[in-house]
Amino acid sequence: MITDKIRISNEVLFEKIEHEIANGGAKNLHIIADFDRTLTLAFVNGVPTPSITAILRDHNYLTPDYAPRAKALYAHYGTIERDPAVTKEKKKDIMEEWWTAHFKLLRECGLHRKDIEKAMTSGVVKFRPGVAEFLKTLHKNNIPLVIMSASGLGSEAIRKFFEHEKLFFSNIHIISNEFVWDENGNAVDIKKPIITGVNKDETMLQNFPVYETIKNRKNVILLGDNFGDIGMIEGFVCNNLLKIGFLNVDVTDENIVHFERHYDALILNDGSFDFINSILKKIFK
Repeated sequence: MITDKIRISNEVLFEKIEHEIANGGAKNLHIIADFDRTLTLAFVNGVPTPSITAILRDHNYLTPDYAPRAKALYAHYGTIERDPAVTKEKKKDIMEEWWTAHFKLLRECGLHRKDIEKAMTSGVVKFRPGVAEFLKTLHKNNIPLVIMSASGLGSEAIRKFFEHEKLFFSNIHIISNEFVWDENGNAVDIKKPIITGVNKDETMLQNFPVYETIKNRKNVILLGDNFGDIGMIEGFVCNNLLKIGFLNVDVTDENIVHFERHYDALILNDGSFDFINSILKKIFK
């Protein structure tokens, strides 16, 4: 199946998995998803959407030296992150080094809880079309949504965004980095383990309280926008797993082939959640 927005490489296999998940019903299903550029748009009005930390950097929420120092870290570590010659195992160590250095920088530059709220309510980050319907459908049918994110501003930032959009429900569980705050709301530390963009395969669901909620829900729909997001399900034994990926940029034949090795279906060109919502309608029919 190929449209301007959807690509399914093996329709027979996809429909088989979709059918099994639908037969299992709501009680056997949970969703695990990335946040940045998966639930949210990669582009707004044709402009690439910045990461959550980039909003802090580019809108002068912190001390004046924060932006140049953060950009220097990105210039150094970002090159390594994108280098295909660097092994994944080596990247894990290097990315943790980057995240640690950046968290230290945030503390030194005066990160306060109010800065996170300002960044997440600034209007720069936007849900994809159809995400509101998706979230309401999951809530109505009591389907756990596990969001696993390497966000540099952590779970509190993601929760603030959901609350601002009036879409934070009791079935939503966020696994992300977490700051330790002092009594005045200043960031003083970061909790371990640190989640980065390349170690999600080590962030075992069994190590988090949400596991008790999902452990018997063996049918899973996974949503991500890069190869590292596949690791979100590492260690969880599924009966049926449907992996849907968002290929937002560089939508070339070569990249489509690479993504199809990891995902059962692709949503191309920063597409909406309409395709995912159509799958949920089959499940709840």
